[in-house]
Amino acid sequence: MFGKHGTPQDGKSITPEPTPMKVEYINPFLTSALSTFDTMLGWKLARGILHVKEGAQPQHEVSGVIGLSGRAEGLVVLGLDREAALKATEIMLQERPLEINSDVVDAVGELTNIVAGAAKRHLEQYELSISLPTVICGRSHTIQFPRRVTPICIPFTSEFGAITVEVGFAEHPGLETAAHLAEATVG
Repeated sequence: MFGKHGTPQDGKSITPEPTPMKVEYINPFLTSALSTFDTMLGWKLARGILHVKEGAQPQHEVSGVIGLSGRAEGLVVLGLDREAALKATEIMLQERPLEINSDVVDAVGELTNIVAGAAKRHLEQYELSISLPTVICGRSHTIQFPRRVTPICIPFTSEFGAITVEVGFAEHPGLETAAHLAEATVG
């Protein structure tokens, strides 16, 4: 049971429940990924079944990560398997890298930035800022989403390999309530 101010009556602290992702959060990232890969690389992505992201380990060897902040906070992760990352870099730089290297990191960072930036334009009501992309490579890396976020994984396939977009962000607690109170006082 909770007390008058939303705190547990027994005085023990609680971990906030993860916020479910709303469809209006997901669709901008879905459409921006499809558009970015088509425009930048000429790839037609086929979307798989969306699912809740389980665990902290990404599905792919290369992950571009961008933080979101503003009236909401969270992360966007663009994951590419090894072959997809190498082929994307080859198309962007007109030369195929022999291995995952700084050129691959730069290419995946740029793709991540484009996907997040395009999605941000459709989420103006959250006044989002996006961080610079960070790219993590390797089979054993982990990525932690904010504790109160339930990330959604959007899997894609392409002729060059598997790609995922993981999106997890939520509005700051109290902002929605404050907006409704402001509307009620103005009216």
